[in-house]
Amino acid sequence: MNYLAWKMFLDISELGSLSKAATAWETSQPQVSRQIKTLEEEFGGQLFVRNGRGVELSDLGKRIAPQVRLWVQQTEQLSNDIKTSAGEPVGKVRLAILPSTATPWLSHVFELLRDRYPLVQLEVREAQGDQLESWLEEGKVDLALLFRQSSDPSNGDIYLREAPTYLVGPPGDKLTNNGQVEFSELDNLPLVLFCRPSSWRDRLDLLAARYEITLNVVLEADSLSLQTHSVADNGCYALLGPYASEAAKRTLGVNVAKVVGPVIKRYLALGMSPHGQLTLATKKVKELIREIANKYPPGFE
Repeated sequence: MNYLAWKMFLDISELGSLSKAATAWETSQPQVSRQIKTLEEEFGGQLFVRNGRGVELSDLGKRIAPQVRLWVQQTEQLSNDIKTSAGEPVGKVRLAILPSTATPWLSHVFELLRDRYPLVQLEVREAQGDQLESWLEEGKVDLALLFRQSSDPSNGDIYLREAPTYLVGPPGDKLTNNGQVEFSELDNLPLVLFCRPSSWRDRLDLLAARYEITLNVVLEADSLSLQTHSVADNGCYALLGPYASEAAKRTLGVNVAKVVGPVIKRYLALGMSPHGQLTLATKKVKELIREIANKYPPGFE
């Protein structure tokens, strides 16, 4: 099997475009098309179909993509294993993170990684919780830094720390001026929350039903920037973790109050893909993330 051709197949499936893949590979779109055509002729089936935006995997492509991804990873790892026979970590580690953890976490992790393990390449992707879960399950990333709702780790997760929830209000807002707010006071507030599907939204709905309040969601947005600017400019409120709340307070001057009665805890966790391999490079990145978690706790604590 042609490793480069199948690697290109995976890149096209990720990008959804032959032209974008050609740009990424620094080649022409006809060359990419010929490469895929050769694979289709060799294996007797169509791998992609066109849609309104570019291309997507055919039924055959969808069936074989997980196996191809695993084979490509194993091929890359064999090369890395040979290079790491002397104990030096080498290779790419694919990490997915929440946008709120990008600035306080990854800059420190990258700094340590560059100093200690210069042959390890870090690939970082941002998304919200459910998308991170999908990437882990599909093996598209090796590790993910995300919030869990349950206090009990599962599926090999490493819990790094607890993170309470904060109500973020407009600058000078009276409700959030005292640093704490009762959950019951969220009743009918104009809220900006993350889009569904969302385990976070599901949990808030359960709490609202238990405490007999109404969550008045006026805007759904996965963008933290849109959420926090809606709070600052339009008098809305958002329910965020400590990292995003601290950043919004620092940059936009919003008010921040810890939600109590009950305290709504989430757990910052490091998850690993069930389809990944614990390579030496992956192990070292996990160790660095845990080290940073101990050094740089969330704000407001």
